[in-house]
Amino acid sequence: MTGSDPHAQPPPDEPVEYPITWELDLHTFQPCDLPELIPAWLEACVDRGFREVRIIHGKGTGTLRTTVHTLLQRSPWVVDFRAGDEHSGGWGATLATLVSKP
Repeated sequence: MTGSDPHAQPPPDEPVEYPITWELDLHTFQPCDLPELIPAWLEACVDRGFREVRIIHGKGTGTLRTTVHTLLQRSPWVVDFRAGDEHSGGWGATLATLVSKP
């Protein structure tokens, strides 16, 4: 019988596909990945018709939050963004309102 091992991991140099949802948890990514990751994810969210998304960056020192906010300010896909409230992660998360799908 032929087939692939369902537990096999892709080689480390191959991209890993993640499902696109309205929420992005940055705890599994390196900070150097963000300038490419976040714009591509935002565009994919707009393509899927999401109007609001949540980015979980954690509280930490605030450096990651600043990077996320800078990328959101530059994005043509973002109408507005704000810190999460007590139900959506507080200042450890950012909520962004996206443009309507063209």
